[in-house]
Parts: sequence; structure tokens; C-alpha cells
Amino acid sequence: MRPRSPYKVFRVVALVVVVLSLTAPLLWMIAASFKTNVDIYDTGKALAFSPTLDNYATVLQQANYVQFIGNSLWVAFAATVASLILGVPAAYSMSRFNMRKSALVVLMARVIPGVSLLVPWYYVFSNLKMVGGFGVLILSHMFVSLPLIVYIMMGYFDGLPAELEEAALVDGLTHIGAFRRITLPLSVPGVATAGILSFIFSWNNFMFALVLSDAHTKTLPVAIFDFVGYASIDWGGLMAAATVVTLPIMVIALFVQKYVVSGLTAGATKG
Repeated sequence: MRPRSPYKVFRVVALVVVVLSLTAPLLWMIAASFKTNVDIYDTGKALAFSPTLDNYATVLQQANYVQFIGNSLWVAFAATVASLILGVPAAYSMSRFNMRKSALVVLMARVIPGVSLLVPWYYVFSNLKMVGGFGVLILSHMFVSLPLIVYIMMGYFDGLPAELEEAALVDGLTHIGAFRRITLPLSVPGVATAGILSFIFSWNNFMFALVLSDAHTKTLPVAIFDFVGYASIDWGGLMAAATVVTLPIMVIALFVQKYVVSGLTAGATKG
């Protein structure tokens, strides 16, 4: 067998270092969720410790986390569905009818930090008596999800051959009929990609829910801070709560990663 070249050895070492640096905080978080607060502070028990499920019992039974999980699921699902219903036809219109000025507005909305709009949002929605409800959370998440979906789907529609729709128009279909019967079925991978990314954003969003929710509508990222007090921090409960937030998205990402990659690259390779 030929010896490995120095470049290949360096590439393997660099890959291992990068993987370990990215996964080490996650592995520490999961391990700490099974420790008591005493064991977390004891450096001698970094690897050898007696695991406990008390932290998860505190999270799931005493902190109403089942309700917060339901809140996160509802807000993420509703914001994603509403953004897809509005964003996919909008992206199709901008792509097929060359609406570049509208596309520029969408791009500007995409790059504007949503945090910069929190104060105006709070002022407007508080006057409308909407702060603390699910509606304002869904609308705030749509502000970021909708431009993201339009941005992804415009690239996807640009890559689809327009000749298919032209043939449908010759056969008597309208533009809406051609979109519904021809283009939309072909764009399912792109729609799935945009929907998955939108759902992940809504699930992980913290700042919007922190400002615009109340005790009954707050989502999981906000509920994590129930374990942070002024005098002390319940590190075991905090790590267990963070694991509950993180693991569902990681599982979803592992199962749908090939669809996300194919959806993001399909628009660049078709046509």
C-alpha cells in the first residue's frame, strides 16, 4: 500500500479537529443534562459520573414544558404554512414575469435584521392589543420566513424550463392553471427545502418570542431562561431544557438533509 501523502494526512487531521470543535459543546450539553449541579462543577466527574433523569423530570413535569413544546410547534407550523402559501406564488410571479424591483424589495427585507424592528412592532401590536398572543408571534416569524421562502423559490423557478408552461398555455391553460398543474408539482423539492428551513428558523427563534409573548404563549427557547435566576443557575435543568430544544431539530436535520441539499442545488442545475 502506498503511504498517505502529507496533504491527505493534514486533511484528515483538520477534519477531525473541526468535527470535534463543533460537536464538543453539544456533547457536553447532553452529558451535563444527566448530571447533578454538584457533578457539573466537579471537573473530576467530566466523564465518570452517575447519570440521573431528575433534570428531565423537572423540565417535563414541573416547568410546563409540554405546553411550551406545543407552543413552539404551533407557531413554527403556522408561520411556515402561511409563508409558503404567500411566498411560493409570489416567487413564481417574480420569476416568470421578471419583477426584479419586487425581488429587490424582498432581498432588502431578507437582509434587514429583524431585531431592529422589534421596538416598532411592540409599539404597534401593543396598541392593537395583540402582544402576548399567538397571532403576533406568527406574524413576526413570517417577516423572516417569507423573504427566505421567496428567495429560495425564485432561484428554483428560474431553473425550471419555461417551455413546459408555454406548451400548457398553448393547450388552453391559464398562467394560474399552468402554475398549479405543471410548475408546482415540479417544484416540490424546492418547496420542501424552503418549508424545512422556515420551520427550523421559527423553532429556534428567541428574540421575537422573548419580546412579544407572555407566560402562556412563550416558546421553548424563551422557556429555557426559567432556569436562570438572579442568584443562581440551575445548570442541570438548563442543559436538559436546551437538549429538549436542540435534539428534535437535529433529528429532523439528519433525516431531511439530502432533501435540503437537493432542493437548494436543483434550481442551479435545471434549465
